[in-house]
Amino acid sequence: MDSAKRVVNGTCGRIWLDGDDVSECYGCKLSVKTTKEKIHMAGQMAVDNKITGIELTGSIKLYKCSSRMARLLGEKLKSGQDVRFTIISKLDDPDAYGAERISVTGVSFDDLMLADWESGKIGQTEVPFTYTDYKFIDMIPEE
Repeated sequence: MDSAKRVVNGTCGRIWLDGDDVSECYGCKLSVKTTKEKIHMAGQMAVDNKITGIELTGSIKLYKCSSRMARLLGEKLKSGQDVRFTIISKLDDPDAYGAERISVTGVSFDDLMLADWESGKIGQTEVPFTYTDYKFIDMIPEE
């Protein structure tokens, strides 16, 4: 890295939910966590681990501007439908060495906040989810 200006700024991030730009989104987190089994090897005191699966989780942080999530999920959840989505996350800082886009599919939101407000405060919510697959569309190159 030749200077601090190459560090990617999250302000340059955007997400799309099933192709719709979610302009009220101010944060996105996508995570891959490994599940492991302990392996005790003969002749070795240290316990090793074997990866047996992965858990894919994430969340988006939204300013309350509309009833977007209630429209997408409200009645469908109440009737027992398992609603799934695709999210594309893009981080494209013009000072960085490139852009990063990641698509996650099989997105299943964990909850639907119906109301959460307080006088004198900006409306914000964090929406956690799980997903079943991910794909790198664009990756920031190494120097």
